[in-house]
Amino acid sequence: MKDILLVEDHEELNQLMRIFLEKEGYLVEGVLSGEEALEVLKTEKVKLIVLDVSLPKTDGFAVCASVRETSNVPVLFLSARVDKENKMNGFMQGADDYVEKPVDMDILSAKIKALMRRNYSLKQENTLIHSGAVSIDKEAKQAFLNNKEIPLTVKEYELLLLLAENPGKTLSKEYLFNRIWGIDSFSENQTLTVHIKMLRDKIEEEPKKPKRIQTIWGIGYRYEEI
Repeated sequence: MKDILLVEDHEELNQLMRIFLEKEGYLVEGVLSGEEALEVLKTEKVKLIVLDVSLPKTDGFAVCASVRETSNVPVLFLSARVDKENKMNGFMQGADDYVEKPVDMDILSAKIKALMRRNYSLKQENTLIHSGAVSIDKEAKQAFLNNKEIPLTVKEYELLLLLAENPGKTLSKEYLFNRIWGIDSFSENQTLTVHIKMLRDKIEEEPKKPKRIQTIWGIGYRYEEI
Protein backbone atom coordinates (compact mmCIF):
# COMPACT_ATOMS: atom_id res chain seq x y z
CA MET A 1 0.00 0.00 0.00
CA LYS A 2 1.25 3.47 -0.93
CA ASP A 3 0.58 6.52 1.24
CA ILE A 4 -0.04 8.95 -1.60
CA LEU A 5 -1.08 8.71 -5.25
CA LEU A 6 0.18 11.92 -6.89
CA VAL A 7 -1.63 12.83 -10.12
CA GLU A 8 0.07 15.75 -11.88
CA ASP A 9 0.57 15.97 -15.66
CA HIS A 10 3.56 18.34 -15.52
CA GLU A 11 6.38 15.80 -15.39
CA GLU A 12 9.01 18.01 -13.73
CA LEU A 13 6.58 19.26 -11.07
CA ASN A 14 5.39 15.70 -10.50
CA GLN A 15 8.96 14.57 -9.85
CA LEU A 16 9.80 17.51 -7.58
CA MET A 17 6.65 17.00 -5.50
CA ARG A 18 7.24 13.26 -5.26
CA ILE A 19 10.82 13.80 -4.03
CA PHE A 20 9.61 16.35 -1.45
CA LEU A 21 6.86 14.06 -0.15
CA GLU A 22 9.19 11.06 0.02
CA LYS A 23 11.59 13.15 2.12
CA GLU A 24 8.62 13.83 4.39
CA GLY A 25 8.42 10.07 4.90
CA TYR A 26 5.57 9.11 2.56
CA LEU A 27 5.51 6.27 0.03
CA VAL A 28 4.44 7.98 -3.20
CA GLU A 29 3.20 6.72 -6.57
CA GLY A 30 3.39 9.44 -9.23
CA VAL A 31 1.33 9.35 -12.45
CA LEU A 32 0.80 11.88 -15.23
CA SER A 33 -2.86 11.45 -16.16
CA GLY A 34 -6.28 10.69 -14.79
CA GLU A 35 -6.43 7.50 -16.82
CA GLU A 36 -3.20 6.24 -15.24
CA ALA A 37 -4.51 7.12 -11.78
CA LEU A 38 -7.69 5.12 -12.24
CA GLU A 39 -5.70 2.14 -13.54
CA VAL A 40 -3.43 2.23 -10.47
CA LEU A 41 -6.44 2.36 -8.15
CA LYS A 42 -7.85 -0.82 -9.70
CA THR A 43 -4.99 -2.86 -8.29
CA GLU A 44 -3.47 -0.83 -5.46
CA LYS A 45 -4.80 0.83 -2.32
CA VAL A 46 -3.58 4.28 -1.29
CA LYS A 47 -4.20 6.37 1.81
CA LEU A 48 -4.57 9.73 0.05
CA ILE A 49 -4.78 11.15 -3.47
CA VAL A 50 -3.16 14.45 -4.46
CA LEU A 51 -4.99 15.33 -7.67
CA ASP A 52 -4.39 18.09 -10.21
CA VAL A 53 -7.63 19.51 -11.61
CA SER A 54 -6.33 20.46 -15.07
CA LEU A 55 -5.41 17.10 -16.53
CA PRO A 56 -5.51 16.11 -20.23
CA LYS A 57 -8.54 14.07 -21.36
CA THR A 58 -10.02 13.03 -18.00
CA ASP A 59 -9.75 16.04 -15.70
CA GLY A 60 -9.39 15.95 -11.92
CA PHE A 61 -13.09 16.53 -11.29
CA ALA A 62 -13.99 13.46 -13.36
CA VAL A 63 -11.29 11.37 -11.69
CA CYS A 64 -12.53 12.37 -8.23
CA ALA A 65 -16.14 11.57 -9.16
CA SER A 66 -15.04 8.15 -10.43
CA VAL A 67 -13.05 7.45 -7.25
CA ARG A 68 -16.02 8.40 -5.09
CA GLU A 69 -18.13 5.68 -6.71
CA THR A 70 -16.16 3.04 -4.83
CA SER A 71 -13.91 4.72 -2.25
CA ASN A 72 -13.80 7.31 0.54
CA VAL A 73 -10.04 7.80 0.24
CA PRO A 74 -9.14 11.46 1.00
CA VAL A 75 -8.66 13.60 -2.13
CA LEU A 76 -6.64 16.82 -2.10
CA PHE A 77 -7.03 18.96 -5.22
CA LEU A 78 -4.23 21.01 -6.79
CA SER A 79 -5.50 23.84 -8.96
CA ALA A 80 -4.79 27.33 -10.24
CA ARG A 81 -8.57 27.64 -10.57
CA VAL A 82 -9.48 28.67 -7.04
CA ASP A 83 -12.56 30.78 -7.71
CA LYS A 84 -15.67 29.92 -5.74
CA GLU A 85 -17.37 28.09 -8.62
CA ASN A 86 -14.45 25.71 -9.23
CA LYS A 87 -13.94 25.08 -5.51
CA MET A 88 -17.63 24.31 -5.08
CA ASN A 89 -17.48 21.95 -8.06
CA GLY A 90 -14.49 20.18 -6.54
CA PHE A 91 -16.16 19.73 -3.17
CA MET A 92 -19.35 18.51 -4.83
CA GLN A 93 -17.34 15.83 -6.67
CA GLY A 94 -16.01 14.66 -3.30
CA ALA A 95 -12.75 16.58 -2.72
CA ASP A 96 -11.60 16.97 0.89
CA ASP A 97 -9.40 20.05 0.45
CA TYR A 98 -7.74 22.39 -2.04
CA VAL A 99 -4.17 23.63 -2.54
CA GLU A 100 -3.64 26.58 -4.82
CA LYS A 101 -1.10 26.53 -7.64
CA PRO A 102 1.74 27.42 -7.76
CA VAL A 103 2.06 24.93 -4.93
CA ASP A 104 3.50 26.03 -1.59
CA MET A 105 5.09 22.78 -0.45
CA ASP A 106 4.83 23.63 3.25
CA ILE A 107 1.09 24.28 2.89
CA LEU A 108 0.71 21.04 0.91
CA SER A 109 2.56 19.10 3.61
CA ALA A 110 0.44 20.61 6.39
CA LYS A 111 -2.83 19.81 4.59
CA ILE A 112 -1.73 16.23 3.89
CA LYS A 113 -0.82 15.70 7.55
CA ALA A 114 -4.18 17.15 8.63
CA LEU A 115 -6.09 14.86 6.26
CA MET A 116 -4.11 11.83 7.42
CA ARG A 117 -4.88 12.63 11.07
CA ARG A 118 -8.53 13.29 10.34
CA ASN A 119 -9.13 10.13 8.31
CA TYR A 120 -7.03 7.54 10.08
CA SER A 121 -7.02 6.53 13.73
CA LEU A 122 -3.90 6.65 15.87
CA LYS A 123 -3.61 2.89 15.50
CA GLN A 124 -3.61 3.19 11.71
CA GLU A 125 -1.06 6.03 11.76
CA ASN A 126 1.23 3.85 13.85
CA THR A 127 1.18 1.07 11.26
CA LEU A 128 3.92 2.84 9.28
CA ILE A 129 7.42 2.57 10.72
CA HIS A 130 10.30 4.67 9.39
CA SER A 131 13.72 3.40 10.42
CA GLY A 132 16.39 5.21 8.48
CA ALA A 133 16.19 4.15 4.84
CA VAL A 134 13.98 1.20 5.82
CA SER A 135 10.22 1.64 6.18
CA ILE A 136 7.64 -0.95 7.15
CA ASP A 137 3.90 -0.89 6.47
CA LYS A 138 2.48 -3.14 9.19
CA GLU A 139 -1.01 -3.02 7.74
CA ALA A 140 0.12 -4.26 4.32
CA LYS A 141 2.91 -6.42 5.80
CA GLN A 142 5.43 -4.93 3.39
CA ALA A 143 8.92 -3.51 3.90
CA PHE A 144 10.79 -0.99 1.76
CA LEU A 145 14.42 0.05 1.38
CA ASN A 146 14.88 3.50 -0.18
CA ASN A 147 11.18 3.30 -1.17
CA LYS A 148 11.67 0.03 -3.09
CA GLU A 149 9.85 -3.03 -1.80
CA ILE A 150 12.04 -5.68 -0.18
CA PRO A 151 10.98 -9.23 -1.14
CA LEU A 152 10.68 -10.95 2.24
CA THR A 153 9.39 -14.27 3.47
CA VAL A 154 6.91 -14.21 6.35
CA LYS A 155 9.58 -14.98 8.96
CA GLU A 156 12.04 -12.48 7.46
CA TYR A 157 9.35 -9.80 7.63
CA GLU A 158 8.47 -10.64 11.25
CA LEU A 159 12.15 -10.61 12.22
CA LEU A 160 12.83 -7.27 10.50
CA LEU A 161 9.73 -5.76 12.14
CA LEU A 162 10.79 -6.90 15.61
CA LEU A 163 14.29 -5.50 15.11
CA ALA A 164 13.08 -2.18 13.64
CA GLU A 165 10.66 -1.70 16.54
CA ASN A 166 13.63 -1.89 18.93
CA PRO A 167 16.36 0.27 17.36
CA GLY A 168 19.59 0.52 19.32
CA LYS A 169 18.59 -2.28 21.70
CA THR A 170 20.56 -5.51 22.00
CA LEU A 171 18.11 -8.39 21.71
CA SER A 172 19.23 -11.83 22.79
CA LYS A 173 19.09 -14.77 20.42
CA GLU A 174 16.70 -16.54 22.78
CA TYR A 175 14.33 -13.58 22.86
CA LEU A 176 14.31 -13.23 19.07
CA PHE A 177 13.85 -16.95 18.51
CA ASN A 178 11.02 -17.26 21.03
CA ARG A 179 9.20 -14.20 19.67
CA ILE A 180 9.39 -15.30 16.02
CA TRP A 181 9.26 -19.08 16.22
CA GLY A 182 7.82 -19.61 19.70
CA ILE A 183 9.14 -21.43 22.77
CA ASP A 184 7.46 -24.64 21.68
CA SER A 185 8.79 -24.50 18.13
CA PHE A 186 10.49 -27.61 16.73
CA SER A 187 12.88 -25.36 14.77
CA GLU A 188 16.47 -25.11 15.94
CA ASN A 189 18.17 -21.93 17.12
CA GLN A 190 20.37 -22.11 14.01
CA THR A 191 17.22 -21.11 12.10
CA LEU A 192 17.59 -17.59 13.54
CA THR A 193 21.18 -17.32 12.31
CA VAL A 194 20.12 -18.39 8.81
CA HIS A 195 17.29 -15.84 8.71
CA ILE A 196 19.57 -13.04 9.95
CA LYS A 197 21.95 -13.84 7.09
CA MET A 198 19.12 -13.83 4.52
CA LEU A 199 17.80 -10.55 5.90
CA ARG A 200 21.24 -8.95 5.76
CA ASP A 201 21.56 -10.03 2.13
CA LYS A 202 18.42 -8.00 1.38
CA ILE A 203 18.89 -4.82 3.43
CA GLU A 204 22.64 -4.34 3.85
CA GLU A 205 24.87 -2.62 1.29
CA GLU A 206 27.67 -4.98 2.36
CA PRO A 207 26.09 -8.06 4.01
CA LYS A 208 29.47 -9.31 5.27
CA LYS A 209 30.04 -5.92 6.96
CA PRO A 210 26.52 -5.22 8.27
CA LYS A 211 25.66 -1.78 9.59
CA ARG A 212 21.94 -2.25 10.25
CA ILE A 213 21.84 -5.69 11.89
CA GLN A 214 24.92 -5.89 14.08
CA THR A 215 26.08 -9.02 15.88
CA ILE A 216 26.70 -8.61 19.61
CA TRP A 217 28.92 -11.60 20.23
CA GLY A 218 27.74 -14.00 22.89
CA ILE A 219 24.39 -12.19 23.27
CA GLY A 220 22.43 -11.57 20.08
CA TYR A 221 21.80 -8.73 17.64
CA ARG A 222 21.29 -4.98 17.66
CA TYR A 223 19.44 -3.06 14.94
CA GLU A 224 20.75 0.40 14.00
CA GLU A 225 18.83 2.99 11.97
CA ILE A 226 20.90 4.27 9.04
